[in-house]
Amino acid sequence: MGNMDLKRIAFLKNFPLLILGLLFFASCSGNHDYSPKPRGYFRIIFPKKDYQIYMQSCPFTFVYPKYAYIEPDKKPDAKPCWLNMQFPQFNGTLHLSYEHIRSAKEFNELIEDAHKLSFKHTVKATSIDEGVIRYPDRKVYGIYYTIDGNAASSVQFYLTDSTRNYIRGALYFNTEPRLDSIQPVLTFVKKDVDMMIKSFRWK
Repeated sequence: MGNMDLKRIAFLKNFPLLILGLLFFASCSGNHDYSPKPRGYFRIIFPKKDYQIYMQSCPFTFVYPKYAYIEPDKKPDAKPCWLNMQFPQFNGTLHLSYEHIRSAKEFNELIEDAHKLSFKHTVKATSIDEGVIRYPDRKVYGIYYTIDGNAASSVQFYLTDSTRNYIRGALYFNTEPRLDSIQPVLTFVKKDVDMMIKSFRWK
């Protein structure tokens, strides 16, 4: 057997190793960046802050933004003056539930329910802070719940005159609760909720 035959046999034996080596060097060459890319979101155009007064037949009044609208709650068990403040541009709703207080027992139950409904988000929330609302000149008192994390509702509160009137509010967005994606919108809408509370008056 000649030298050419021996070289050919050696080449054929080492051919698979040669192919693997070429593939390895090809995969290592070039500038490959495999770092994870941040999640992208659509740019949001926020409207100008401009407000109007809610003055219907309910025993309260407040201001709310002109880019929102208010409609009666359409659930079968909804009571008079249960309202939904809709933010169609942001796919969000501030649910407002009014109750006329008839006894101290009912008042205590409403306060306890507000606390329970806010803290039911503990599973998804990273923290829940309570802030006192107090406007004695208007007899408006309450608690503001700031719910951080990927909870379904990030803002809840109740307002009362401590004797006859009570209203509870809860802000929800009709999307998957991801704080990183809704944070700019949440910050924007929370200012409207704050304005509503600051302007709130009993009739």
